Amino acid sequence: MKLLRKLWQHARNLLPAEGFHFDRPLVLLQSDDWGRAGLRDRVGLDELASAGLTLGERPYDFYTLETAQDLAALRSKLRSHRDSVGRSPILEMNFVVANLNLEKMSAEGFRHIDLLPLSDGLPAGWNRPGLFEAYREGIQEGLFCPALHGTTHFCRAAVERHLTDSGERGTLLRKLWQAGTPYIHWRMPWIGYEYWDPEAAPDDQFLPLMAQRDLIGEAVGGFAKIFSTLPRSACAPGYRANDDTHRAWAQIGIRVAQNGPGAYLPPHFDRHGILQLYRTVEFEPAMAPVFSLEACIRSAEACFERKIPAIVSVHSINFHSSMQDFRGPTLELLDRFFRALRSAHPDLLYLHSGDLYELVGKGSYETPQGIVSLAVTPKSFTRSRVGRAQED
Repeated sequence: MKLLRKLWQHARNLLPAEGFHFDRPLVLLQSDDWGRAGLRDRVGLDELASAGLTLGERPYDFYTLETAQDLAALRSKLRSHRDSVGRSPILEMNFVVANLNLEKMSAEGFRHIDLLPLSDGLPAGWNRPGLFEAYREGIQEGLFCPALHGTTHFCRAAVERHLTDSGERGTLLRKLWQAGTPYIHWRMPWIGYEYWDPEAAPDDQFLPLMAQRDLIGEAVGGFAKIFSTLPRSACAPGYRANDDTHRAWAQIGIRVAQNGPGAYLPPHFDRHGILQLYRTVEFEPAMAPVFSLEACIRSAEACFERKIPAIVSVHSINFHSSMQDFRGPTLELLDRFFRALRSAHPDLLYLHSGDLYELVGKGSYETPQGIVSLAVTPKSFTRSRVGRAQED
């Protein structure tokens, strides 16, 4: 079975596939990690400092959790822009639907992982008044579109190996947890991602199909409790998804897979009937040592020249402000980005992945402003011959 998977991956890169191309410039915004609690603001920072852990080396040391004020500012910025049919940009928000229940875990000596569904609120010690209402208001306004990230961002099996570890890894886990911080990934990459265990044998790093299916079912149930609907689009934590992930997604009703940046691949269907989308513009000012708005604009233009959507990656940390003001600079840069594209392309359209799925199926999609129709052209492409994104 593993050999067959390897052969399939190799063949997929060499064999021609059918991708979709469009006669107008399309822009999608995709954003990960919403709902995921990180550093517990200033209290968490002080507690970690007291435990001997100095933060500030990288931006993700200050990943916290969005606030209602962050979302209000984001909505205001999105609302101020319009495409050629009068629609504002839509941020597709990929949600992590549970957090560690650290209060309960502490009472039990951190001997096992316990999860608190996002539908039941935030872990003890977190104060985010109005946050859930802000999510819902943005969705009702058509500025936010919820999608699935996972139940946890990390691989539970990888973390469980170190729960009672007296060494460096176990000690780091307990320091973080005692300060109300689930993890800081760059400091502990061994925790992996939900469907991917980095310290397993190379052929076994992805969890088996049945294990992934159970985790995905759990995540979909959690998503439905929050949003009263089933997800139709998903992005695997860390972009770590394989054919088993796509199979399990398809079986549970996911119709669109969001993939990480890398190449100028056109949207196309896989063998499970999932529309595969690839991010092409890395708009991550909070994380970039040197951020270039011009490079992002060039990447979007390269997509338009190829007649494929410009799919923008902008993680939730870019909109946080409670520890560091990542939000202000990001919104200013987004404003300039939207203005530049709209000025150069009066016929530009803002979509989310559900719109794109509808568009490739019937040549049109429905918006609050009415039905938008455009030409969709299938063309053959080969993965191995597609250019790398953001090389321009």
